Amino acid sequence: MKANLLLIDDSEAQSNQIRLALERLGYQVTTARSGVEGLQLARTSSPDLVLLDVVMHDIDGFAVCRWLKMNAETRDIPVIMLTVRTALADRVEGLNIGADDYLSKPFADQELEARIFAALRVKAAHTELRDRNQQLETMLHSVEALASTDALTGLYNRRRFSDVLKREFAVTRRYKNTLSCLLLDLDHFKHINDRYGHDAGDQVLKEVARRISGSLREVDLAARYGGEEFVVLLPHTSKGDARIVAERLLKNVRKQEFNFNGELLTVTTSIGCAGNSDVASSNPDDLVKAADIALYEAKNGGRNRVVMYSGGTGLERSVGAMPSIPAPGLPFPASIPAPAGPFTVSMPAGIKLPVAGAAVDEPSE
Repeated sequence: MKANLLLIDDSEAQSNQIRLALERLGYQVTTARSGVEGLQLARTSSPDLVLLDVVMHDIDGFAVCRWLKMNAETRDIPVIMLTVRTALADRVEGLNIGADDYLSKPFADQELEARIFAALRVKAAHTELRDRNQQLETMLHSVEALASTDALTGLYNRRRFSDVLKREFAVTRRYKNTLSCLLLDLDHFKHINDRYGHDAGDQVLKEVARRISGSLREVDLAARYGGEEFVVLLPHTSKGDARIVAERLLKNVRKQEFNFNGELLTVTTSIGCAGNSDVASSNPDDLVKAADIALYEAKNGGRNRVVMYSGGTGLERSVGAMPSIPAPGLPFPASIPAPAGPFTVSMPAGIKLPVAGAAVDEPSE
């Protein structure tokens, strides 16, 4: 069969005549004797093309065509209108509501076949174009995913994280929302690579990445920041709530055991946490720097812990703000009060102070 056609015509004599002619040409034809029946068959039989009579007793062909083009299941089916009307207004109306062609009765079988072939050819071209567009979109999505995803862990890479950080930081400053950042570093990871090999290290990184992803919300973003470092961005999350997330990550990472060459290994991580309230500048990278400072403190404090960045002393001052320099103190100990005014010194008799510019006698040996 060349194609599956649906013929909608309420005239039994004309319908049978057209059906027989089309079957002789090699088409499979399904007939409907009313507009309502035609709409039902169009949805259930999925024809390749619809031949639609304009004048029918229940619903005219214009209304049927309009319903076919409004329905998502049938809108792509080509429609050829058949009618005895030859007025230009009727042709324009049919084409305006979505008909693909308009054929006036009576017509020759060769002309009908030519119109059907042309409509099917256009449909095939549209289908091919749509398929190619879908393939192109799939390829573009794949390329975009490769450009923004870490190949080993499946998390976002540092580039993607930077893009999201800039956007979320700008939104936070605009709407006064909260934003927190966690920076994680696996403890003694170099020892794992040196002792068990890089394959073991890759296995650890992939498992840790999986546990990080499983501990976050859909709106959170986790990325591999570099080497054995991971970074997590928590929109609409205060530092207090971020600490809860960090503690959960700490627990989920260290409860996993790895078996390398018969040796059981538990991996721990150190986590630094900072919030947008710690950043006085408009630079989003300063939020990561604050988390990095807290991570440094976690490493120095013994690892396997969470440290919150705060605006205290030393490295805990606000990132992006100039540190205040204290005014110099008086050159007296705190326990000795400074003199209230000028004071005199009494010298013993016979001792002379040298005058500026005068020669000083050297003592005799």
